[in-house]
Amino acid sequence: MIEKRTLRALSWLSLPYEYLVYYGGLLLFAAMCLVWSLLAVPLVLLLPRRLGVSLGRRVIMLGFRTYLRFLELSGIVECDLAALDSLGSERSLIIAPNHPSLIDVVLIVSRLPNAACIIKANLWDQLIFGGSARLAGYIRNSSPTRLVVDATEELHAGSQLLVFPEGTRTIGNTIQPFKGGFALIAKRARAPVQMVFIEINHPFLCKGCSVLRKPEFPLVFRARLGERFLPPGEVRPYISRLEQYCRSQVAGNDAGVPQ
Repeated sequence: MIEKRTLRALSWLSLPYEYLVYYGGLLLFAAMCLVWSLLAVPLVLLLPRRLGVSLGRRVIMLGFRTYLRFLELSGIVECDLAALDSLGSERSLIIAPNHPSLIDVVLIVSRLPNAACIIKANLWDQLIFGGSARLAGYIRNSSPTRLVVDATEELHAGSQLLVFPEGTRTIGNTIQPFKGGFALIAKRARAPVQMVFIEINHPFLCKGCSVLRKPEFPLVFRARLGERFLPPGEVRPYISRLEQYCRSQVAGNDAGVPQ
């Protein structure tokens, strides 16, 4: 009887703790992004570009890693991202994950010291991300033509280009049709494409899921490496081939999120 009462009391205590850590973690993440973005603004002007890019990317990597570590220590998150560590020293590589959640960028960039991300134009202009994105040399997605040119230049400079072939978040375990931009970039830069699969156990920050909706804990994030594809000769067959491969991997290994 006493044991049941103890368990009941602990269950009541766990709920406010989870709310505190979840929303406190979101505030912490926003504060970290804002502070570094403000500090990065003068560094964009003061530092040589490549030095600024290297510093900016490493700080973002360490910041994301610190945030995830905080969530792990709190007990509400479990991360298995070790597979990504083997990519850390790779140069001129396109990293193409599936996209189940908004946190995918945080998961992947937390393990990669030289990742060039593509950032939406409206986020580029926001105070919370703009300064850090500029310092890190991220690619502003203002036009398809400019995007391909800038991404190709980054790959030629040795960067790892993070691009989501679907162009938007996955709905459940259904892979969306692949966009052509990543394949065109791979062809022009003569860069291989490394497929990565993000697996989560709950629809956390997924499409249609509000950030204010507390998920079930613990959240489990896992990354695994798929095949690496050589640069394409023809773009359209290449897109179809990689899309079919991604669909087979998600269906066969339950990657993505629960329905």
